[in-house]
Amino acid sequence: MKAVGTFELMRVWAALTGLALAVCFFVEFYAGMKPTETLPMLVAGIGGFELVLYAQDIWIKRKRHG
Repeated sequence: MKAVGTFELMRVWAALTGLALAVCFFVEFYAGMKPTETLPMLVAGIGGFELVLYAQDIWIKRKRHG
C-alpha cells in the first residue's frame, strides 16, 4: 500500500469538509430554515480549492507525457 502524504490528506479532509458543509446547506434549505450567508461561501471556497488542485494535477500529468 502506498504511503499517503500530508498534502494528499489535506485534500481528502478538504473534500470531506466541503461535502459536509454542502449537505448542511441543503438540509437547512429544504427544512425551510434560512442558511447563514457564510455557509455557501465556505462551500464555494473549498470547492474552488479542490478545482484548482484538480486542474494542477491534470497540468502536471500533461507536462510529463508531452
